[in-house]
Amino acid sequence: MTAAHTVSRLESVDLPPPPVDLPRRTALFLDLDGTLAPIMPRPDDVGPDPRRARVLARLRQAFEDRVAVVSGRDLPNLDYILAGEMKAIGAVHGLVRRTADGAVIAREPHPGLADARRILVELAHCERGLLFEDKGLSVALHYRNAPACAEAVIEAGERLSQATGLVLQLGDMVVELRTPGADKGAAVTAFLREAPFLGSMPVFIGDDLTDEDGFAAANRLGGFGILVGHRRPTEARYCLEDTDAVFKWLEGLSAPVHA
Repeated sequence: MTAAHTVSRLESVDLPPPPVDLPRRTALFLDLDGTLAPIMPRPDDVGPDPRRARVLARLRQAFEDRVAVVSGRDLPNLDYILAGEMKAIGAVHGLVRRTADGAVIAREPHPGLADARRILVELAHCERGLLFEDKGLSVALHYRNAPACAEAVIEAGERLSQATGLVLQLGDMVVELRTPGADKGAAVTAFLREAPFLGSMPVFIGDDLTDEDGFAAANRLGGFGILVGHRRPTEARYCLEDTDAVFKWLEGLSAPVHA
């Protein structure tokens, strides 16, 4: 089985809030669900939001476009939810990446996706609360509305990963099988090699296990991660309580930063 996200920090700690002053050459990397949008019963329940659009526009101006959204969602869905406010986006956990100048870089779909898609669709039909999601380069089965199915869904994901060679990605009440390749940390690293991110300090904000790769990359490259929500073992160095706290912190960064 190929599984993503090994967290090296094993102890659970109470993390402090992040600093309100950041160096001028800071780059922000933002998860969407659980960070810029509350977790909803269905992924389709998340849509454009005026406050989010305003905050992102101000951040892009303040940080000279050194802002990217890095999410598990696919690129068209992110463009819709973000109301076209973001140029730089890492989609499907980094398997699809749109650079600040608009170039789109994407992996080819893994051939094992066809079998995984068929089996997960069949499982979704067996239980009303299960929700299948197809992202092109990955397929997912959400069990938020059927928590009693968690063990069976995870076991199915493990078996499919072993059989197909797809990467098993465990998230917040979701099992995902994705094409091998880049993760959120790799997306951050790639952005930092390009203008306008080149030479900046990365700050990654996210809530889920899928964001640990982003936290680890930010640490390695001289920045830090911010965990949103519940305390757990993490690579992040700071914490914000919820999405509202994220927006309040980001709004405090919307003014020009110090040199």
